[in-house]
Amino acid sequence: MSASAPTKPLQATQAAAAFLPFSRPSVDEATIAGVVEVLRSGQLTTGPQARAFEAKLSEHCGGRPVRVFNSGTCTMEIALRIAGVGPGHEVITTPLSWVATSNVVLEVGARPVFVDIDPATRNIDLGRIEAAITPATRAIIPVDLGGLPVDRDRLYAIAKKHGLRVVEDAAQSFGSHWNGRRIGSFGDFVSFSFHPNKNITSIEGGALVLNDEREARLAEQYRLQGVVRTGFDGMEVELVGGKYNLTDVAARVGLGQLPHLEEFNAKRGELARVYFELLAAPAVRGLGLRLPPADFTQTNWHMFQVVLPEERLTIKRAEVMALMHAAGIGTGIHYPAIHLFALYRRLGWKPGDFPQAEYTGRNTMTIPLFPAMTRADVVRVVETLASILRGHQKS
Repeated sequence: MSASAPTKPLQATQAAAAFLPFSRPSVDEATIAGVVEVLRSGQLTTGPQARAFEAKLSEHCGGRPVRVFNSGTCTMEIALRIAGVGPGHEVITTPLSWVATSNVVLEVGARPVFVDIDPATRNIDLGRIEAAITPATRAIIPVDLGGLPVDRDRLYAIAKKHGLRVVEDAAQSFGSHWNGRRIGSFGDFVSFSFHPNKNITSIEGGALVLNDEREARLAEQYRLQGVVRTGFDGMEVELVGGKYNLTDVAARVGLGQLPHLEEFNAKRGELARVYFELLAAPAVRGLGLRLPPADFTQTNWHMFQVVLPEERLTIKRAEVMALMHAAGIGTGIHYPAIHLFALYRRLGWKPGDFPQAEYTGRNTMTIPLFPAMTRADVVRVVETLASILRGHQKS
């Protein structure tokens, strides 16, 4: 079937509308004014704002120790170091994530061991983990893709049975819940990200939830060159650290965002419901899109991702994204399968190793979802996508 004609009128109409990105942070004027105050104070690097942000995050996480950092990536690396993971060890994780999830394993000298995903949740398939455990396994890094939590009960049962540490890559699930408990309020290490496309932002930044004050002190050392200070002039270095501290400017943004978390997540949930409503219409449902689980009790709706039916289309995902962009709508890919990147192919992985992650990674498209959107924006996204898919169906 020829394709382009049915999409042209809709694209022309919608191209005149304002460009709709797939994500955009909402920062209020009070937060902007607070940042100006910090800039005028002269205290720009880690200081009282960072400590206040840590205190508020600790409250959010049920009083557990929390330390803030300049990225969510380094928090996972530091958690692995605190857990004693290093050369000769293995860490089980998913191949469907931002590449940072496995890069941190390489960074500490260990080897990532990938386990395929559950195609329904798109999270790591917990039923496959035990088969991947060897005497070298020391930890598991699960990922809450799109904000949908991995089953924490099954996860921690496996970890306890085999004596493994867990580093939760909860970069996307800040504000999500498991069985009524906030992610971060229980478990082992929990890593959050506050990148601008996350549910709250500190511009760039992250936080690590720890188990006790001993781990918190180690995290502080790893955060800033391994330094321990005492008195006015005492300084000792006991381990190799990095430069991972969060500035007070960034922390002030996070402090301004945190009170809005529930409001932001509620709005994301409302918009997700509209997506499900519109995508359930018979004319759209018949196009073969795979949708995320309709979970409105646990997930924070960090992203709304559809999986394109490549076997039914005459065009690839990149062309769908280009047509969406031409119509004034941004999209994203989250994520290509990690094991197919050149770095990981050199380490021995190959196409076909994890077929569920490969198909999903090849065909997932993230469509717009952020608190400032309206129902009309969702209608526009669905109508545009449906028009494009109808125009490019195989005969």
